[in-house]
Amino acid sequence: MKKEPLWIAGIARGHNAGVCLMKDGEIVFSIEEERLTRRKYDGGPLASMLKILEYTNKIDHLVISHTTTLDTAGKLDYSGEDVYSGLARKLGLIEDLAPDREDWVHPQVHDMAMFHHKMHASLAFYRSGFKEAVAVIVDGAGTFFPLSVQGEPLTVWETESIYKCEYPATCKTLHKTMGTRNMLVGAYIKDFEGGDWEQNANFNMLISDRAGIVKAYEAVTEYCGWSSIEAGKTMGLFPYGAPNDSFPSITDANDLPVPTTNRNLIVPRYPNGAVVNSNMYNFLNENSDGDVTLLQNRRDMAYAVQTESQQSVTNLIKHAVEISGCKNVVISGGYGLNCVANYHYLKALKDEGIEIYVEPISNDAGTAMGAAYTWHHVITEDATVRARQDDVYLGPVHSYTDEGINNIASNYNAEVTDATQDDVIKLMTDRNIVTLFQGRSENGPRALGNRSIMYDPTDPNGKDYVNSVKHREYFRPFAGSILEEDVHEWFDLRGMESSPTMMYAVNCQPGIEEKIPGIIHIDGTCRIQTVTREQNPHYYDIIKAFKEKTGCPIIFNTSFNLGGEPLVETLDDAIRTLANCDIEYLYLPEYNKLITVKN
Repeated sequence: MKKEPLWIAGIARGHNAGVCLMKDGEIVFSIEEERLTRRKYDGGPLASMLKILEYTNKIDHLVISHTTTLDTAGKLDYSGEDVYSGLARKLGLIEDLAPDREDWVHPQVHDMAMFHHKMHASLAFYRSGFKEAVAVIVDGAGTFFPLSVQGEPLTVWETESIYKCEYPATCKTLHKTMGTRNMLVGAYIKDFEGGDWEQNANFNMLISDRAGIVKAYEAVTEYCGWSSIEAGKTMGLFPYGAPNDSFPSITDANDLPVPTTNRNLIVPRYPNGAVVNSNMYNFLNENSDGDVTLLQNRRDMAYAVQTESQQSVTNLIKHAVEISGCKNVVISGGYGLNCVANYHYLKALKDEGIEIYVEPISNDAGTAMGAAYTWHHVITEDATVRARQDDVYLGPVHSYTDEGINNIASNYNAEVTDATQDDVIKLMTDRNIVTLFQGRSENGPRALGNRSIMYDPTDPNGKDYVNSVKHREYFRPFAGSILEEDVHEWFDLRGMESSPTMMYAVNCQPGIEEKIPGIIHIDGTCRIQTVTREQNPHYYDIIKAFKEKTGCPIIFNTSFNLGGEPLVETLDDAIRTLANCDIEYLYLPEYNKLITVKN
């Protein structure tokens, strides 16, 4: 008798919500809600759940990740189900329970809210290729835990966690830093009794009223004029700043084995954000009616939080290796997306014998995949070590006919013509922006050649031009996609063979900056994606053709979206984006079509 497949759907509920569908341990698709709803950072992945029906009409398990339990997810009228269980039932994905059942708890639904950081760790571990590893999770505010300290109730939030991970399904807590609203001097508890929520494991825990590493970064992000979730902008601004001796240290000196922050300077607002206490320091209180990023105090504060936080995480990695006895390190959580810090570790830890894997889908959407991987290994006890997973082209499959392409284009008065990559190279060398749409969308925030904007990196005005077209700030850096065989001649990867997922901002080699000024940041770095034909054949061939025409094996690459918008998901999204900006050209290499939108 043929064995029925095991279908598991993972859900990430919060901001950057998303859904992952897994069949027999393999990812079928994974997508963020924002790509479908077109609302940045959107939560409540209901539109994403509908995608499951395109692949199966039944699932065996629905595994839900968040920072609070399903009790907070909202209830359906009459039935009283949480919205996710209820939607899955209504779609026929899970069994319809008897209507006289009082609790409406579906046995196929599993709430993993008590393990938010573990879901980050599981994803990174199972994709790392390591047989065993120590996971370092640096995040904003993970799971909310109720505790009792000296008889008083206390709510705390995960900020940093360390786990020892082993096959098939071990993720043992070794350390947690917990943030709290309560004013405390700080309590470092060795051999803390984890209780039910940690399967009765003992571990070391720091309960702190200080901002966590990411919370400090969020505070500076707000200080620079953005919402706390836009920390990538602070990372782009940091090299415009410099060391400033008049600034107090963001890091708090202490004799603890894990880092903490200066509460006089950074005041947390758990669970959401933190603030720079500028009123305490007059030189930080300078304001402007215009662009505050032009003020030196904002730039210097961005410099300070980047350099100090990356050193704090370096120290945390060293501590993780020490307490675990393991030199295979996987990194995830929001701070894992800090490609400047990721490059810093390669130098800071080069003599430690530590091997690092940084998870490219480190944002909260990745916990949907982490939940699916976790549940698969728990119930199957599958101990097969997976090879390293560098593939992030995990979005749902989209296919179009020539008629369908023409119909969508006609909605925007766009012209569709036959084209080859040589036509695209001609447009680019004539200093035109060409967008690229092919295959399955990339998971995570990086565009890697399937939903990309391409341009000539040799244009010295390229940064300003593309930032203007995309409606982005002047200081935002761009990326480069390079043929893997040429990367070491152009960039210093600090011992890495490749960088396929653009998780590192690397130094260019001497003499390179003037060759590709369009993609070199003010500090001489570039976010690099190495490309092979096996990984992405169409994109590889475009870059190779560009090299044959220009001698440069690199394409200027940035995400296919406008400022403040999610990456495009569908062909309609792509053409509509062109209709709303000054970009004219869209190339579909799978169909050999060029779409032109005249504005």
